[in-house]
Amino acid sequence: MDTTAAVLRSADGPLTLETLHIDALHPHEVLVRVVGSGICHTDLGVIAGHQPEQSPIVLGHEGSGIIDAVGAEVTTLAPGDHVVLSYNFCGQCDNCVEHNVPMHCRQFVELNLVGARIDGTTALARGDEPIRGHFFGQSSWAAHAVANEQNCVKVSRDLPLELLGPLGCGIQTGAGAVLNTLRPEAGSSIVIFGVGSVGLAALLAAVAADCGTIIAVDIQQSRLEQATKLGATHTINSATEDVVTRVRDITGAGAQYSVDCIALPPVLRSALECLQSPGVCATVGFQGMSNEITLDQGHLLFGRTLVGVIEGDAIPNEFVTRMIDLYQAGRFPFDELITTFPFERINDALDAVHRGEVTKAVLTFDTTTGPVEGAKQ
Repeated sequence: MDTTAAVLRSADGPLTLETLHIDALHPHEVLVRVVGSGICHTDLGVIAGHQPEQSPIVLGHEGSGIIDAVGAEVTTLAPGDHVVLSYNFCGQCDNCVEHNVPMHCRQFVELNLVGARIDGTTALARGDEPIRGHFFGQSSWAAHAVANEQNCVKVSRDLPLELLGPLGCGIQTGAGAVLNTLRPEAGSSIVIFGVGSVGLAALLAAVAADCGTIIAVDIQQSRLEQATKLGATHTINSATEDVVTRVRDITGAGAQYSVDCIALPPVLRSALECLQSPGVCATVGFQGMSNEITLDQGHLLFGRTLVGVIEGDAIPNEFVTRMIDLYQAGRFPFDELITTFPFERINDALDAVHRGEVTKAVLTFDTTTGPVEGAKQ
């Protein structure tokens, strides 16, 4: 069958909407009719750092949609099921099976960042030209995505499916850093560095965890104002204030926890130095695979901990469900972060993200006739 997809061919030009052919499903694959798909910082990084050998490729890894077809060996999903798509994993290595940490799958890079199946093939093509179509096991910037049984999370049909995609990556990353990695006690103090979509998801999780002091740090006043509306007890504009001093003024001894969503050297250092002893900093920011940072080892020696977090240390089938439960209970209003755009306006959406005009952009699709008009949520 054919579908419409946004194809990256050059970092210098816009994405192009193209008609692509979808090959037959492999045994454990599923065909998803995409209803919504978020725009994530990782997508932007691939576009900005585009290399000719990586293209043409269809990006998108925060998809949600409806199962249209399943491979011959799929047992847990059926046509008509509503699903959220998350990262892919092999389900066979020691980390997947013995240790139950699929976010640390031994083949994570090959399965998520290459844009091909593990055997090097791809389900997408334009004529005789193969198109990379398995980014994070989904490539969901398309009307249809070929995903895998293991990276689909089945959800209730009475939920706003078009908004759920970011739960599979960006929102999962921020919220999971708090709820899965840090696990703060009720009444504890936490500082969140960078309150874009990932940082605000971390903030919502801190509110859900009943943290007593929630400090948002950013250089954009509008983001700090949004953080206050969503539950921050204090805000710090790091462009005009000394963050470490201010955190100590607010907390006394320093914060018990911090989340670094930026990963620039001075930000990460501040996220560690603002902690009391003991204290824990979770870093989720990404500035490329090579990002050298110098730290004062004394801050670690006296009881502070720095831990790296991938995908919110989340097992998608468990954590996406947990976030939805919190959302339905009125304790995790992630939908307040989202602005929708019709799929055909994907380049406008990318520009809006680059300009900082939206917190989390989500592309929406008409599942029967094609792209539809979106609106501010």
